[in-house]
Amino acid sequence: MEKLEEQRTCLESPLVSQDDAFESQAGFGKDEILSEVKKQLLLAGPLVSVNFLIFALQIISVMFVGHLGNLPLSGASMATSFASVTGFGLLRGMASALDTFCGQSYGAKQYPMLGIHLQRAMIVLSLFSIPLAFIWSNAGDILLFFRQDPEISAEAGQYARFMLPSIFGFAIQECHIRFLQTQNNVVPMMVISGFTTLLHILVCWILVFKSGLGNKGAALANSFSYWINALLLILYVRISPSCKKTWTGYSKEAFYGIHKFLRLSIPSAIMLCLEIWSFEMVVLLSGLLPNPKLETSVLAISLNTCSTIYMIPLGLSAAVSTRVSNELGAGRPRAAYLAVCVAVFIVVTEGIIAGTVMFLGRKSWGHLYSKDEEVVKYVGEMLLLIAASHFIDGIQSVLTGAARGCGWQRIGALINLGAYYLMGIPSSIILAFIYHLGGKGLWTGLIVALFVQALSLAMVTLSSKWDQEAQKATDRVYSATNSTDA
Repeated sequence: MEKLEEQRTCLESPLVSQDDAFESQAGFGKDEILSEVKKQLLLAGPLVSVNFLIFALQIISVMFVGHLGNLPLSGASMATSFASVTGFGLLRGMASALDTFCGQSYGAKQYPMLGIHLQRAMIVLSLFSIPLAFIWSNAGDILLFFRQDPEISAEAGQYARFMLPSIFGFAIQECHIRFLQTQNNVVPMMVISGFTTLLHILVCWILVFKSGLGNKGAALANSFSYWINALLLILYVRISPSCKKTWTGYSKEAFYGIHKFLRLSIPSAIMLCLEIWSFEMVVLLSGLLPNPKLETSVLAISLNTCSTIYMIPLGLSAAVSTRVSNELGAGRPRAAYLAVCVAVFIVVTEGIIAGTVMFLGRKSWGHLYSKDEEVVKYVGEMLLLIAASHFIDGIQSVLTGAARGCGWQRIGALINLGAYYLMGIPSSIILAFIYHLGGKGLWTGLIVALFVQALSLAMVTLSSKWDQEAQKATDRVYSATNSTDA
């Protein structure tokens, strides 16, 4: 206990002088800013690649199924969306609590605690995966309950059942990604994800076309690839010298403090799921519009486009989450605030570039998805709204990353609830069905939600006392260490 008190004193003592420094030094030097930009880009680059590669796994599977016919394609697409809404999004959100716990512990140099947090997260996410598996096993009946097409629902239900093993592999994979990310150890993840994705193409080809399993083979390929990725990450963590300090073996201490992990992981999951569900809800609402086939197709293309380019700000979000949590854990509030400022600047620059590319390519983008000129023209019009939403989405994404780094998940969940379900979805319904703006109205409602979300997070960030956030990080690290000692 005396040793723990000494550790806490060491963590707290720098804050005394740095509080004054934070208050008295409003500006940042050029060298500080350039150094922070370099740190974030070195983090974000591999993380963006990891996001793209993992995101590509399900897309590749659906592409293979697309060669089997329209019905298997529709079933696989619906099952993929169902899996994202009811499983992957929830698990990814829960795992993001490690951004706070592992990131701040690493910054405080409490290295053995990272392994404890990792084990604790795996226990919790594995247990939560059990009821999710039950939901997936009844996906067909659930889709029928929501009045989806019976044939497509049956195909989707079968696809989801063969994807069941992927839930547990995905949970373990996400925990290890956060564990490594918070240590700034991201290049190995990129290499492993790249290998898994290349292998996935081969596995899909064998299981879909050569084994005779058809769309069931694509679902099994997903499960295989998620588990391969998870096992390779496990192997790396166990044998790599870079993880020697942070992984010290399995420990019963992981079973202590689970309630503290849940206090952050559940709001983290809610925060992410509220956002994911709202985008999926817009696609469902498009089916109620006049000419639903056109509207649903274009909204689905828009969502796919938005999700793909979102991988860039998502990587930046993970990078700033790591930087903020590390600096707060180390008792450097000023550096944490600088990390947020730099991340916003980077993502604004990215948003302008991406928006310009979308504007210039708006007339040809739709040809990648359809030969129907009406669809192509409509997609081109929607791309202008997608560019605007991506710009705002990037800002809220890095501010959400900062919120995870600080441990503001509860605040983030409340903001998302208000932004999407009190402002965004009602705006979508009013603009689409009362003002008859169709799919454009639905997407404009999402832009309203993103703007409210970004503005609210910016207000929280600007009004926060960062020296106090550093003190909270110290208390959180000490509390976790103390609970394991007990």
